[in-house]
Amino acid sequence: MKAFSAFVTAHAKAIVAIWVIVFIAMTVFAIQLPSKLQGDGFFVEGDHTYVTNELSETFDLPAETILVVFDPAETTKIQNTLETLKTVDAIQSIQSPLEDPDLQKDGIAYAMLHFGNDVDNLPEIVSEIRSLIEDDGVHLTGGPVISEDINTASQKDLASAEAIGLPIALVVLLLAFGTVVAALLPILIGVITVVSAFGIMTLLSSTFNLSIFVLNIVPMLGLALSIDFALLLINRYREERGRTTIAQAIQTAIQTAGRSIIFSAVCVMIGLGAMIVINVEIFHNIALGGTIVVLLAVLAGLTLLPATMMLLGDRLNKWRILRVKPGGADRWRGFAGFVMKHPVMIVIAALLLLGVGMIPLKDIQLTIPEVDALPTNYDARSAYDKLDETFDLGKTSTLYLLAERPDGWEDDEALKLIYGLQQQLLDDPLVDEVSTIYSAADIKSPEDLTASLATPQVAEQLKPILAAFSKDEQLFIPITLNTSGSSTEAQEFARTWMNKDLGVDFALGGQAKFNQEIFDEIASKILIAVSIIIVSTFFILMLAFRSILIPIKAIIMNIIGLSSAFGILVYIFQYGHFGLEAGTLVLIIPVIVFCLVFGLSMDYEVFLISRIQEEYQKGADNTRATIDGLTSTSRIITSAALIMIVITGAFAFTDVMPVKQIGVGIAIAVAIDATIIRLMLVPSLMKLFGDWNWWLPFTKKK
Repeated sequence: MKAFSAFVTAHAKAIVAIWVIVFIAMTVFAIQLPSKLQGDGFFVEGDHTYVTNELSETFDLPAETILVVFDPAETTKIQNTLETLKTVDAIQSIQSPLEDPDLQKDGIAYAMLHFGNDVDNLPEIVSEIRSLIEDDGVHLTGGPVISEDINTASQKDLASAEAIGLPIALVVLLLAFGTVVAALLPILIGVITVVSAFGIMTLLSSTFNLSIFVLNIVPMLGLALSIDFALLLINRYREERGRTTIAQAIQTAIQTAGRSIIFSAVCVMIGLGAMIVINVEIFHNIALGGTIVVLLAVLAGLTLLPATMMLLGDRLNKWRILRVKPGGADRWRGFAGFVMKHPVMIVIAALLLLGVGMIPLKDIQLTIPEVDALPTNYDARSAYDKLDETFDLGKTSTLYLLAERPDGWEDDEALKLIYGLQQQLLDDPLVDEVSTIYSAADIKSPEDLTASLATPQVAEQLKPILAAFSKDEQLFIPITLNTSGSSTEAQEFARTWMNKDLGVDFALGGQAKFNQEIFDEIASKILIAVSIIIVSTFFILMLAFRSILIPIKAIIMNIIGLSSAFGILVYIFQYGHFGLEAGTLVLIIPVIVFCLVFGLSMDYEVFLISRIQEEYQKGADNTRATIDGLTSTSRIITSAALIMIVITGAFAFTDVMPVKQIGVGIAIAVAIDATIIRLMLVPSLMKLFGDWNWWLPFTKKK
């Protein structure tokens, strides 16, 4: 680090110039990112995708559907609207309520616009359709429309979260540094980092499918980390500046705080990287975007920030608003001394507080976000809710069984097999209806069907019906369940039937199968991801601090703290407190918050323990080193945590529910970590374990 720090101070102008050029170039690409995002990222390669594609290609079933809602249902308006929509080339077919009475009820009607799986520009199509149906009584909803509205809401959420978070972060930085220039610099670094990350992601969008949620999660993570890293570096620089030159102070800050920043970033990237083992697109997106923005945060924090500080010199302290006492202020030293005198009492109190937070965790319910991710004031949400209320859309669901038989589906054995499949399915209490050649033609048995096909006139009428369900080697059977596709019962149905021997190769598709695949993929890989994080973190901290106990304590305390945070999330969002309606947690929240916060919390762990270790290695005993380390870092850890809480917590005031829950979850977890964990449990346990904190096998204990 010595050579690197000397290089940064020696080439400060060139480093700043390069970053300015990169920032300008990336800004050009960054503004294009929203148009490159599509879908919510809940996608996994599996039977559902295979079945959906096959049904679209082989049987011309729609891969996507947009619903046009007419409220009130006026015949002339319906006719004119659908006639206009026929000009949209991408629409495969239109199902009109004027031709299908099931699409009209209680003065409301809806048409279905079907699209094949060859359509790859649905956002543009949604915009085109909206421009064609500008009428107060006509509304759009359905998957593609909901995704597009979530994209729009995400952009608004990002703007509103920044409008709330950045000004408050500036106030926190002013309280930490006391001068306007020093307070503005971390925010500037954060903005450059996030914009550059957006630019890189735009360039990668042609290679990767990017979820609309990265628009919020990447800046949430990037701004918070960049500002935190800058806070740590500037704080250490100012400590050193009082006793040495500007260049030497910057070099020392890079060598000390920079080391903490690198270790912290590595821990965060491990958490992000662990998500890759879960083969769900949104986790890959967050891992990719998060890793990019963390790498840029470290790079900017160790190059652009110190280079800018070098050019500013003592002007970093320009426009002073208030005097800030040094890190070893008497109140923090008094607090540290109190902790050292009463470690057992503090450990018990801290664990009791965390235990209370964990209590609601027993009731946690996880779901995949659907239309409820949107706020009710969006047209796609209100239109869907109206249809659901009128037509009970959510009370039933459809699964598709796609079977493959090398000999086709027209011989006697095949017809018996179709009948057997139908009867097995109808015997399941969860099945309301099964559509086959038998139900469609109202034929009671294979023998009756064989006899009918033997009659030329009847066979001519039946063959088109048979062809609608089978083609060459493939047969599909729609199965109507008497429960919602998002229910656990529907998922268990899909899981159970996939393990049955039906005498033929088959796959299932439909919402229930889609949900089951997402849940099962996460459930089967989450322990692997967690193990990667825990094992990697253990070895990194062990090597960083040459200790066995410190990483073990850090991992255990992180797990306890995160469990408490999840319990509080259940209390807020499931129980419905603080003005929120009772609901569920989005399935991805525990995974994302655990992976991110487990790494983020190491930011404070590394910073605090690094300072304690510095004092210990200088000759102080364990107690004195802990007091000095806690005294010198408490204010900056508190300020850094406030920054993180403010930046992520600002998303509590946004509209998209998954983003709201992620922001609140991270803010709560960080608040717990920076207070109960870092300021209470860590120093108390450091006191109780004494010199054994620094024990490593095959090394001499001090």
